[in-house]
Amino acid sequence: MTNWLPNISEGNGPFYLRLADAIEAAIGDGTLPAGAKLPPQRNIAYDLGVTIGTISRAYATVHERGLVSGEVGRGTYVNDRKTPAATAAHDPVVATLAGTRLIAPPSADHYRFDTTGAPNIGQDSILERHLAEITRDSPLGLVNYTNVFPDHWCRAGASWLAQGNWTPLPESVVTTLGAHAGIMSVITAMTAPGDKIVFENLTYSHISRSAALVGRRIALTEIDDQGIIPEEFEKVCAQQHPKLVFLMPSAQNPTCITLSVERRQAIAEIARRYNVWIVEDILYGGMRNDDLPPIASFAPELTFVVGGLSKSVAAGVRGGWVACPTHFAPRVRIAHKMLSGGQPFLLAELAARLVLSGDAAAIRRRCLTEIGAREAIARKILAGLEFESHPNTPFLWLHLPDPWLSSTFRAAALSEGVLVDDEDEFKAARTDRVYHRVRIGFSMPPTQADVAEGLTILRRLLDHGATGCDSLA
Repeated sequence: MTNWLPNISEGNGPFYLRLADAIEAAIGDGTLPAGAKLPPQRNIAYDLGVTIGTISRAYATVHERGLVSGEVGRGTYVNDRKTPAATAAHDPVVATLAGTRLIAPPSADHYRFDTTGAPNIGQDSILERHLAEITRDSPLGLVNYTNVFPDHWCRAGASWLAQGNWTPLPESVVTTLGAHAGIMSVITAMTAPGDKIVFENLTYSHISRSAALVGRRIALTEIDDQGIIPEEFEKVCAQQHPKLVFLMPSAQNPTCITLSVERRQAIAEIARRYNVWIVEDILYGGMRNDDLPPIASFAPELTFVVGGLSKSVAAGVRGGWVACPTHFAPRVRIAHKMLSGGQPFLLAELAARLVLSGDAAAIRRRCLTEIGAREAIARKILAGLEFESHPNTPFLWLHLPDPWLSSTFRAAALSEGVLVDDEDEFKAARTDRVYHRVRIGFSMPPTQADVAEGLTILRRLLDHGATGCDSLA
């Protein structure tokens, strides 16, 4: 069946999706039966007159749909839909929504390098102690809706969000159900459906996709190896009139870039000139200890600073805070309640006690030590390759050597039991820009030995690119 060639001259949507749909239709009507081998990517690219990257995206899409399985060095084969092939059965990608892959729990034989929560350094005993104290001290809070917001919740947030010489006022702080919920609360409180929001063309795209789900439009701005380019941001402001910009000025996800003081000040001045709200996400930046002034120190009347505990203390606590410009905290708190259904007393109280007791800071120090050790392992195993990383950041941004494509490498890694994020996961909207990059997070594997083993698998794939690139051919 290697000579099969679809007719996709008609139809709507991107070429790669039309090809993926044609493959699915051929599998559905029996034209491509179980066990049939798809044409090699290079051959079908030539026959259809498109780039191999387009074919790679189509093959990766049908792989994500569970229709095919790739075998390194052998090719891509149609799965038996009655008895799914082993690779498909272990594929954790089960559905998509707004361009975001929805991930089912991976099997025990998967190495998870696709997420960056705080590493396990024995937080459970500390959490257990605080939970017992909350149960003893506040039994009524546990069984009622949260109708009041104690001052110490805001004091904890002000302490946790402080950077350099900047500390927010406690009365400006809103307690949230994690940083993501806080960001979306700001977006819904300060913009309206149809408004444009600016994102860097590589960013934490779950925010842009969430914003699109609530009717906001996306505007992209360019970045370079130093981060967001002020001149490009100003061009977007002048031409598209956005209402808000989302930024991660320190340890930007996924590039690891930290903005200079000069660029922070320039972005603040441009936002002021065009009356654009700023959301400053310091979820990773709070782990850098670089003492750089936040953008909020240059434009306090425009900037919402968001942070939380998920990356440096415990992801399951879902503790987060937003520091708002003067008088906007009530507005953001109401938006948060409307979006989330309300703040759980137990989680907010736990987050506050962790911070005010000093336990959160102590856990963060231990997590950073563990992250630093894992980053050193990555540097050793991936030596000679091009990537950006930092000892206090739980991921690295890897440039793939020829002939790897981002989606192809992700699929090949998945077939070897390693989950990584390809560059499309971090594109805030559709774009023709190609980076040939993947993000590798290394905080979630249980041990440093697991980190080393998973990275060794990836290194082997990278070193045998010519063979690995045919894994979905």
